[in-house]
Amino acid sequence: MNFDISQVLTCFMVLFAVIDILGSIPIILEIKKTAGTISPLKASVVSLVIMIVFLLVGEELILFIGASTSSFAVAGSFVLLFLALEMILGIKLFKADDQIHKTASIVPLAFPIIAGAGSMTTILSLRADYEMINISIAILLNIILVFIVLKLTGRIEKILGEVGIAILQKFFGIILLAIAVKLFGTHAPAIFE
Repeated sequence: MNFDISQVLTCFMVLFAVIDILGSIPIILEIKKTAGTISPLKASVVSLVIMIVFLLVGEELILFIGASTSSFAVAGSFVLLFLALEMILGIKLFKADDQIHKTASIVPLAFPIIAGAGSMTTILSLRADYEMINISIAILLNIILVFIVLKLTGRIEKILGEVGIAILQKFFGIILLAIAVKLFGTHAPAIFE
């Protein structure tokens, strides 16, 4: 286990793009409006626990069902590709649950919005290339940022405006697309050995 600041920064940027907490501000505002209020601390802690547990046992779970880390990384690259296309093209490929606005605010916010399929796939994909300590630090830093954004959602929306949020979404979508291509190129050959 070697701490490496460049790995932390890379993992942080990847997770930041996948979690897309700034791009989720409209969804968060809708949940707040529907549910009345959200708890930034609870949502952040639940998300952190989900991600760390998946980082620790996710690979074993994948192996238990008979898959390899490389096959999961390739599958993850496809998920990241589709998430990137959503962000860049402004289309919806993943459908939200019809009950999302009727359930408790922690359930749709912590899971699946923050710690959802994209985050889990990304964590396992990162685990194939980076040290676990660096991924853990990147997860923690992202959750701190998530907490801050959840606390300041209304102010951030006013500062960035719709155009600012749209620009951030496109920018991180392109980064995510490049990462998806890299993950596929790195791990696809191992599947066919």
